[in-house]
Amino acid sequence: MNEKSSDLEKRRARLRRWGTASCPSVVKAPTVIAMVGLPARGKTYISKKLTRYLNWIGIRTKVFNVGDYRRAATDRYKTHDFFRPDNKEAQEIRHKCASMAVDDASKFLLNGGEVAVVDATNTTRERRKLLVTVFTEQHSFKLFFIESICDDPSIIEANILEVKVCSPDYMGVDKNEAMHDFLQRIEHYRRAYESLDIVNEKDMSFIQIFNQGERYLVNKLAGHLQSRVVYYLMNIHVLPRTIYLTRHGESTMNLEGRIGGDSKLSARGDQYAKELAKFVEDEHIENLKVWTSEMNRTIETAKYIDAPKEFWKALNEIDAGICEGMTYEAIQEKYPEEFARRDQDKFHYRYPSGESYQDLVARLEPVILELERQENVMVICHQAVARCLLAYFQDKTSVDLPYLKVPLHTVIKLTPVAYGCRVEFFHLKAEAVNTHREKPKNVDRMRSMDEALETVPNHE
Repeated sequence: MNEKSSDLEKRRARLRRWGTASCPSVVKAPTVIAMVGLPARGKTYISKKLTRYLNWIGIRTKVFNVGDYRRAATDRYKTHDFFRPDNKEAQEIRHKCASMAVDDASKFLLNGGEVAVVDATNTTRERRKLLVTVFTEQHSFKLFFIESICDDPSIIEANILEVKVCSPDYMGVDKNEAMHDFLQRIEHYRRAYESLDIVNEKDMSFIQIFNQGERYLVNKLAGHLQSRVVYYLMNIHVLPRTIYLTRHGESTMNLEGRIGGDSKLSARGDQYAKELAKFVEDEHIENLKVWTSEMNRTIETAKYIDAPKEFWKALNEIDAGICEGMTYEAIQEKYPEEFARRDQDKFHYRYPSGESYQDLVARLEPVILELERQENVMVICHQAVARCLLAYFQDKTSVDLPYLKVPLHTVIKLTPVAYGCRVEFFHLKAEAVNTHREKPKNVDRMRSMDEALETVPNHE
């Protein structure tokens, strides 16, 4: 066996020992999620939010927005006439762009992707039959439709004002003029619109969402992934709300540089608890709920806040196993191999007898789903937990997640907006130690070497 093959075998053994996942994949076959609905019904909002969720739980997902393909292919859009059914030249361009999105979605799934979200109107049965032909008959992918149906004028108008009139199609156009043009565009689609039908399309898997969650109709789910998607969609809402995320106040173990444990607050940590209560009072947050972990330091941090409190075991800090209560210096000295392994792949690394960040994401999924159902919530938790929650709202990858900066004595204000989340940091008046550990500089180099080793053939 040559030296490169030996190195590759060592890497394979290491991956077997570490494990590359904390639970079996829920995706047994590549899946296409195809949106259906008239413009300004929240299809792109759903596509982006669902993609963010699936990537967060470890399912490789990507959105293919046909509108982006159209804008990249032509600058000919001037008015709603581009979407007239009798505009043959424009119809040809639109059909070509839709085909490009379908082709790219197929390539993504054939090259390791797990879920492709096709964000388009797909408003006719003929178009949906074509998707069935390409995705299920030619490629044997699973296909699931999500139709957003809305007849509430106030919701439609809000969607147009918030998103559509700010799109590249209307750069430099008066807002009222853009609104009028877009309403005409909707009418062109409406003339040919055929909603999903449980009689004519009874063999298709789909969910219909009415007026952004007023009611739902689900037909013929196929597999665990589709059930999971439906459960997520039935928990999200678009009502205005704010989520406040903060770590506990400085603890006595923070002062000692020790990880884990269930210590009390330091004097400065107690001061932060008072400052946090004042922050909440000054914000005038309506119907605020406060969630903490079951650990002393988060419960003590919430004690001065005048609001209902809930205690979540799921919000407890990552379990450091045999390393609980140790300093990083002590871990490096006593368990040098474990210390090095964690540095190389912090997201997947699991402490002996403890947890990994990947385990933590799985544990926090019910918290995320409940946060999506709630209005104003303050979550008082721990560094690793806060990183996982922040990564969800900021759409961060598993590579970035374990190194997100979440300093002590800081409130992170998360305000969901059209296609994402506005993030604001408020550093309150209470000093604290810095517990952030930077990403080791040699990690990227080590990963590059490992990727190179993957291409070396095994000559055994």
